Amino acid sequence: MRASLEVADIFRAAGPAYRTAHAGHLSLDQLKVMSAVEHCRTAALGGHIEGCTDCGHWRVAYNSCRNRHYPRCQGAAARAWLAEREADLLPTGSRS
Repeated sequence: MRASLEVADIFRAAGPAYRTAHAGHLSLDQLKVMSAVEHCRTAALGGHIEGCTDCGHWRVAYNSCRNRHYPRCQGAAARAWLAEREADLLPTGSRS
């Protein structure tokens, strides 16, 4: 089974070189988004312990960046928002 590649993995691997190559051409907002995504679900943002009360197994779960530009963090919220907006639409029948 092939491991999935995340945007954060790409940013972590290529972000520093990309920022150096494009120094002066990236806005502060773009740099902040890159940094948030790079730190997402790492010790840099802190975390907490999740434990099973039945078997005693535990694991460290790192906090997400919750950045609206990162699909992994806000994809579900975006889909929920879209479903709510679609529910607000008036039933008009189909177009031909």
